[in-house]
Amino acid sequence: YLAVFQRAKLLWHSIPNYKLFTLSKRAYISRYLIILKKLKAKPYSSYNELEAHMNQQFRHLQVMDEDIELAFSKRTWLRDKREINNLFGIAINYSTKQQGYYLTQAQNHNQHFERMIEEFDIFSSLNLVNEATPFIHLENRKPQGTDNLYGLLHAIKQKLQIQFTYQKFWEETPSKRTVEPYGLKEFKNRWYLRAMNLQDGIVKSFALDRLTNLSITNNAFTVAANYNIDDNYRYCFGIISPNNDEPQTIVLSFDAYQGKYIKTLPLHASQQILVDDETELQIQLTLYITHDFVMELLSFGSHVKVLQPQTLIDELKTAYQEALQQY
Repeated sequence: YLAVFQRAKLLWHSIPNYKLFTLSKRAYISRYLIILKKLKAKPYSSYNELEAHMNQQFRHLQVMDEDIELAFSKRTWLRDKREINNLFGIAINYSTKQQGYYLTQAQNHNQHFERMIEEFDIFSSLNLVNEATPFIHLENRKPQGTDNLYGLLHAIKQKLQIQFTYQKFWEETPSKRTVEPYGLKEFKNRWYLRAMNLQDGIVKSFALDRLTNLSITNNAFTVAANYNIDDNYRYCFGIISPNNDEPQTIVLSFDAYQGKYIKTLPLHASQQILVDDETELQIQLTLYITHDFVMELLSFGSHVKVLQPQTLIDELKTAYQEALQQY
């Protein structure tokens, strides 16, 4: 999913005027999105239900973009099912018992599928609406280095060593790296490569926006049997993954106002609510205490209080005292 949508977005945004992109391609993308969202929201939809929903959505899209031409028929439906499976690996099946079409349970609740739908929705909304510029304000940020995603994904899947030039923020001269790529991770609008650095044998994270001159070698490698990127980051906040430390139980108290945000956008997958009333939201996390996490807590200022562990309390006290000395 990641590779498909990065490729689609790069292709579309490389065109100065999106209207140069063929109307038929825009229609395909619109239909795929509507189909996937419909079957996600209402599994076991009949063809007649799908047809009625598609026509309703088409009318809405044509109000926003009068140039787009959309149509739906049984022939189109059979082709779209096949293309959705070919392009995205998502099978749409028919249940004789329920008399309707559905996505498999694994696909419908898969985190990557959810993310793909979100990206697809944003992608279509931004690009299928005429003259959207006055109404949409996007962040002004530099590219994330995603032009290397496809090559990196290929090397990870085929287990091939790669070489690249890497520029650290705190070093003036870039360095040449040879690594064994294990996986990719996203954090705060940046993409990172998780890889074994062959020079020192340590698994490290490399920001894609500082990675250039990527070269995929023919040297194959074997990932250690006990290494799993999901397990590696299970108790991490951010990109830093301590190799020897143990995760700790952390208890935080937020004021009621900030707590509303923490409930809707949890700090971490391990988050558990201990207290939720009119005065505070108290949560428990199981995490490594890293620089990334400490900086996140500092960003909440007086809206958060650390209740445990004591080591984290002391670290924040020191950080606040040092900050006050700046004034």
